[in-house]
Amino acid sequence: MNKFLLIVIIIIKSTTLNAIELRGDFLQGNLIIGKTQPNSIVLIDKKEIKISKQGFFVFGLSKDRKNDLIIEIVENGLSTKIVKKVYKKKYKIQKINGLPSKQVTPPEEVYERIKNDNKLIGNARATNSDLTFFSNKFDLPIKNTIITGVYGSQRILNGIPKSPHYGLDFAAPEGTPIKAMLDGVVTLAEPDLYYTGGTIIFDHGHGISTLYMHMKNVDVKKGQKVKKGELIGTVGKTGRSTGPHLDVRLNWFDVKLDPASVLKLD
Repeated sequence: MNKFLLIVIIIIKSTTLNAIELRGDFLQGNLIIGKTQPNSIVLIDKKEIKISKQGFFVFGLSKDRKNDLIIEIVENGLSTKIVKKVYKKKYKIQKINGLPSKQVTPPEEVYERIKNDNKLIGNARATNSDLTFFSNKFDLPIKNTIITGVYGSQRILNGIPKSPHYGLDFAAPEGTPIKAMLDGVVTLAEPDLYYTGGTIIFDHGHGISTLYMHMKNVDVKKGQKVKKGELIGTVGKTGRSTGPHLDVRLNWFDVKLDPASVLKLD
Protein backbone atom coordinates (compact mmCIF):
# COMPACT_ATOMS: atom_id res chain seq x y z
CA MET A 1 0.00 0.00 0.00
CA ASN A 2 2.76 2.42 0.94
CA LYS A 3 4.68 1.57 -2.25
CA PHE A 4 1.57 2.26 -4.33
CA LEU A 5 1.09 5.66 -2.71
CA LEU A 6 4.75 6.53 -3.30
CA ILE A 7 4.47 5.67 -7.00
CA VAL A 8 1.33 7.79 -7.39
CA ILE A 9 3.02 10.81 -5.79
CA ILE A 10 6.06 10.51 -8.02
CA ILE A 11 3.87 10.31 -11.14
CA ILE A 12 1.83 13.33 -10.07
CA LYS A 13 4.92 15.37 -9.29
CA SER A 14 6.51 14.36 -12.57
CA THR A 15 3.36 15.36 -14.47
CA THR A 16 3.32 18.73 -12.69
CA LEU A 17 6.96 19.33 -13.55
CA ASN A 18 6.44 18.49 -17.21
CA ALA A 19 3.49 20.91 -17.39
CA ILE A 20 5.62 23.93 -16.46
CA GLU A 21 6.78 26.10 -19.35
CA LEU A 22 9.33 28.90 -18.91
CA ARG A 23 10.10 31.45 -21.63
CA GLY A 24 13.15 33.70 -21.42
CA ASP A 25 16.84 33.47 -20.61
CA PHE A 26 17.83 33.44 -16.95
CA LEU A 27 20.13 36.45 -17.24
CA GLN A 28 20.32 39.44 -14.91
CA GLY A 29 17.68 42.00 -15.90
CA ASN A 30 15.54 39.62 -17.95
CA LEU A 31 11.78 39.07 -18.02
CA ILE A 32 10.62 35.46 -17.59
CA ILE A 33 7.15 34.25 -18.61
CA GLY A 34 5.80 30.97 -17.28
CA LYS A 35 2.77 28.78 -17.79
CA THR A 36 1.42 25.94 -15.67
CA GLN A 37 -1.90 24.49 -14.56
CA PRO A 38 -4.37 27.34 -13.85
CA ASN A 39 -5.34 25.98 -10.42
CA SER A 40 -1.72 26.02 -9.22
CA ILE A 41 -0.01 28.28 -6.71
CA VAL A 42 3.26 29.82 -7.93
CA LEU A 43 5.96 31.08 -5.59
CA ILE A 44 9.10 32.92 -6.66
CA ASP A 45 11.76 32.98 -3.93
CA LYS A 46 9.01 31.91 -1.48
CA LYS A 47 6.73 34.82 -2.46
CA GLU A 48 3.40 33.95 -4.08
CA ILE A 49 2.71 35.69 -7.38
CA LYS A 50 -0.42 36.09 -9.49
CA ILE A 51 -1.39 33.34 -11.95
CA SER A 52 -3.95 33.90 -14.70
CA LYS A 53 -7.00 31.82 -15.53
CA GLN A 54 -4.99 30.40 -18.44
CA GLY A 55 -2.07 29.49 -16.16
CA PHE A 56 0.27 32.36 -17.16
CA PHE A 57 2.62 33.97 -14.65
CA VAL A 58 5.52 36.37 -14.99
CA PHE A 59 8.47 37.73 -13.01
CA GLY A 60 11.71 39.60 -13.51
CA LEU A 61 15.36 39.21 -12.52
CA SER A 62 17.05 42.27 -11.06
CA LYS A 63 20.12 43.85 -12.64
CA ASP A 64 22.55 42.67 -9.96
CA ARG A 65 20.97 39.41 -8.87
CA LYS A 66 23.61 36.90 -7.76
CA ASN A 67 21.63 34.05 -6.17
CA ASP A 68 19.91 31.13 -7.90
CA LEU A 69 16.18 31.58 -8.37
CA ILE A 70 13.72 29.17 -6.74
CA ILE A 71 10.39 28.53 -8.43
CA GLU A 72 7.84 26.50 -6.47
CA ILE A 73 4.63 25.20 -8.04
CA VAL A 74 1.96 23.85 -5.68
CA GLU A 75 -0.89 21.84 -7.21
CA ASN A 76 -3.40 19.70 -5.32
CA GLY A 77 -1.28 20.02 -2.20
CA LEU A 78 1.87 18.74 -3.93
CA SER A 79 4.91 20.95 -4.38
CA THR A 80 7.49 20.99 -7.18
CA LYS A 81 10.61 23.13 -6.85
CA ILE A 82 12.79 24.28 -9.71
CA VAL A 83 16.14 25.93 -9.06
CA LYS A 84 17.49 28.09 -11.90
CA LYS A 85 20.95 29.61 -12.06
CA VAL A 86 20.91 33.32 -12.91
CA TYR A 87 23.76 34.30 -15.21
CA LYS A 88 25.63 37.61 -15.14
CA LYS A 89 25.43 40.28 -17.81
CA LYS A 90 28.30 42.53 -18.81
CA TYR A 91 27.44 46.21 -18.43
CA LYS A 92 28.97 49.13 -20.28
CA ILE A 93 30.32 52.42 -18.96
CA GLN A 94 28.88 55.52 -20.65
CA LYS A 95 30.50 58.95 -20.18
CA ILE A 96 28.54 62.09 -20.99
CA ASN A 97 30.29 65.45 -20.62
CA GLY A 98 29.34 69.07 -21.18
CA LEU A 99 25.95 68.85 -19.44
CA PRO A 100 24.48 71.89 -17.66
CA SER A 101 25.11 71.49 -13.93
CA LYS A 102 21.37 71.34 -13.15
CA GLN A 103 21.08 68.20 -15.29
CA VAL A 104 23.79 66.48 -13.23
CA THR A 105 22.74 67.68 -9.77
CA PRO A 106 19.28 69.28 -9.63
CA PRO A 107 18.83 72.49 -7.58
CA GLU A 108 17.14 72.21 -4.19
CA GLU A 109 14.05 74.12 -5.32
CA VAL A 110 12.98 71.20 -7.56
CA TYR A 111 13.40 68.45 -4.93
CA GLU A 112 9.72 68.50 -4.00
CA ARG A 113 8.76 68.32 -7.68
CA ILE A 114 11.05 65.33 -8.21
CA LYS A 115 9.57 63.64 -5.13
CA ASN A 116 6.04 64.07 -6.48
CA ASP A 117 7.11 62.82 -9.93
CA ASN A 118 8.64 59.70 -8.38
CA LYS A 119 5.44 59.07 -6.43
CA LEU A 120 3.36 59.22 -9.63
CA ILE A 121 5.71 56.78 -11.37
CA GLY A 122 5.86 54.47 -8.34
CA ASN A 123 2.08 54.29 -8.06
CA ALA A 124 1.74 53.47 -11.77
CA ARG A 125 4.34 50.72 -11.55
CA ALA A 126 2.66 49.19 -8.49
CA THR A 127 -0.42 48.23 -10.53
CA ASN A 128 -1.17 44.50 -10.21
CA SER A 129 -4.02 43.95 -12.66
CA ASP A 130 -5.35 40.69 -14.10
CA LEU A 131 -4.38 41.67 -17.66
CA THR A 132 -2.28 39.10 -19.54
CA PHE A 133 -0.91 41.22 -22.38
CA PHE A 134 2.60 40.50 -21.05
CA SER A 135 2.38 36.97 -22.51
CA ASN A 136 2.37 38.35 -26.07
CA LYS A 137 5.29 39.51 -28.21
CA PHE A 138 6.59 43.08 -27.93
CA ASP A 139 7.27 45.24 -31.00
CA LEU A 140 9.80 48.03 -31.43
CA PRO A 141 8.42 51.52 -30.66
CA ILE A 142 10.52 53.00 -33.48
CA LYS A 143 12.07 51.03 -36.33
CA ASN A 144 15.18 51.67 -38.45
CA THR A 145 16.92 53.73 -35.80
CA ILE A 146 20.14 53.62 -33.77
CA ILE A 147 20.38 52.40 -30.17
CA THR A 148 22.44 54.98 -28.27
CA GLY A 149 21.96 53.80 -24.70
CA VAL A 150 21.56 50.34 -23.22
CA TYR A 151 20.32 48.84 -19.98
CA GLY A 152 22.70 48.59 -17.05
CA SER A 153 25.36 50.95 -18.34
CA GLN A 154 27.09 52.99 -15.64
CA ARG A 155 26.62 56.66 -16.48
CA ILE A 156 29.31 59.18 -15.61
CA LEU A 157 27.95 62.70 -16.07
CA ASN A 158 30.53 65.48 -16.21
CA GLY A 159 32.91 63.13 -14.43
CA ILE A 160 30.42 62.32 -11.63
CA PRO A 161 29.30 58.63 -11.35
CA LYS A 162 25.51 58.35 -11.36
CA SER A 163 22.94 55.55 -11.17
CA PRO A 164 23.01 52.96 -13.96
CA HIS A 165 20.86 53.56 -17.01
CA TYR A 166 17.84 51.26 -16.79
CA GLY A 167 16.41 51.83 -20.26
CA LEU A 168 16.97 51.49 -23.96
CA ASP A 169 17.57 54.70 -25.93
CA PHE A 170 16.39 55.07 -29.54
CA ALA A 171 17.93 58.03 -31.38
CA ALA A 172 15.41 59.68 -33.72
CA PRO A 173 14.58 63.19 -34.99
CA GLU A 174 12.23 65.26 -32.89
CA GLY A 175 8.63 64.60 -33.90
CA THR A 176 9.22 60.98 -34.99
CA PRO A 177 6.04 58.93 -34.31
CA ILE A 178 6.20 56.43 -31.43
CA LYS A 179 4.14 53.24 -31.41
CA ALA A 180 2.96 51.16 -28.46
CA MET A 181 5.20 48.12 -27.98
CA LEU A 182 2.36 45.99 -26.59
CA ASP A 183 -1.35 46.12 -25.79
CA GLY A 184 -1.88 47.90 -22.50
CA VAL A 185 -3.78 50.36 -20.34
CA VAL A 186 -2.33 53.81 -19.68
CA THR A 187 -1.60 54.29 -15.97
CA LEU A 188 0.34 57.55 -16.35
CA ALA A 189 0.39 60.23 -19.05
CA GLU A 190 2.30 63.36 -18.09
CA PRO A 191 3.64 66.07 -20.43
CA ASP A 192 6.44 67.44 -18.23
CA LEU A 193 8.09 65.45 -15.45
CA TYR A 194 11.41 66.87 -14.25
CA TYR A 195 13.74 64.04 -15.26
CA THR A 196 11.70 62.20 -17.88
CA GLY A 197 9.77 65.05 -19.55
CA GLY A 198 6.79 63.80 -21.56
CA THR A 199 6.13 60.40 -19.99
CA ILE A 200 3.74 57.49 -20.54
CA ILE A 201 3.42 54.28 -18.51
CA PHE A 202 1.40 51.27 -19.66
CA ASP A 203 0.13 48.39 -17.53
CA HIS A 204 0.40 45.00 -19.24
CA GLY A 205 -0.76 42.88 -16.31
CA HIS A 206 0.67 41.11 -13.24
CA GLY A 207 3.01 44.02 -12.39
CA ILE A 208 4.57 44.33 -15.85
CA SER A 209 4.77 47.91 -17.10
CA THR A 210 6.53 49.86 -19.83
CA LEU A 211 7.57 53.49 -19.67
CA TYR A 212 8.24 55.94 -22.52
CA MET A 213 10.31 59.05 -21.74
CA HIS A 214 11.41 62.45 -23.12
CA MET A 215 8.43 62.66 -25.48
CA LYS A 216 7.48 65.86 -27.29
CA ASN A 217 3.81 64.98 -27.65
CA VAL A 218 1.85 62.67 -25.34
CA ASP A 219 -1.20 61.58 -27.32
CA VAL A 220 -2.90 59.20 -24.88
CA LYS A 221 -4.74 59.67 -21.59
CA LYS A 222 -4.72 57.83 -18.27
CA GLY A 223 -7.15 54.90 -18.33
CA GLN A 224 -7.06 54.59 -22.12
CA LYS A 225 -6.73 51.13 -23.66
CA VAL A 226 -4.13 51.01 -26.43
CA LYS A 227 -3.34 48.29 -28.97
CA LYS A 228 0.17 47.27 -29.98
CA GLY A 229 1.33 49.38 -32.92
CA GLU A 230 -0.98 52.34 -32.23
CA LEU A 231 0.59 55.81 -32.25
CA ILE A 232 0.98 57.18 -28.72
CA GLY A 233 3.07 60.34 -29.26
CA THR A 234 6.29 61.68 -30.74
CA VAL A 235 10.00 61.75 -29.96
CA GLY A 236 11.23 64.79 -28.06
CA LYS A 237 14.07 66.05 -25.91
CA THR A 238 12.09 66.95 -22.80
CA GLY A 239 13.22 66.44 -19.21
CA ARG A 240 16.88 65.61 -18.59
CA SER A 241 17.89 64.92 -22.16
CA THR A 242 20.92 65.89 -24.22
CA GLY A 243 19.07 65.58 -27.53
CA PRO A 244 15.99 64.08 -29.19
CA HIS A 245 15.54 60.39 -28.42
CA LEU A 246 13.12 57.91 -26.89
CA ASP A 247 14.05 56.12 -23.67
CA VAL A 248 11.90 53.06 -22.93
CA ARG A 249 11.83 51.13 -19.66
CA LEU A 250 10.47 47.75 -18.57
CA ASN A 251 9.47 46.90 -14.99
CA TRP A 252 8.12 44.09 -12.89
CA PHE A 253 6.68 46.23 -10.10
CA ASP A 254 9.79 48.07 -8.79
CA VAL A 255 12.28 45.63 -10.36
CA LYS A 256 13.94 47.41 -13.29
CA LEU A 257 14.32 45.08 -16.27
CA ASP A 258 16.12 45.14 -19.61
CA PRO A 259 13.77 46.12 -22.48
CA ALA A 260 16.12 44.31 -24.88
CA SER A 261 15.07 41.03 -23.24
CA VAL A 262 11.62 41.34 -24.86
CA LEU A 263 12.44 43.28 -28.04
CA LYS A 264 13.95 41.88 -31.20
CA LEU A 265 16.77 44.31 -32.01
CA ASP A 266 18.40 44.37 -35.45
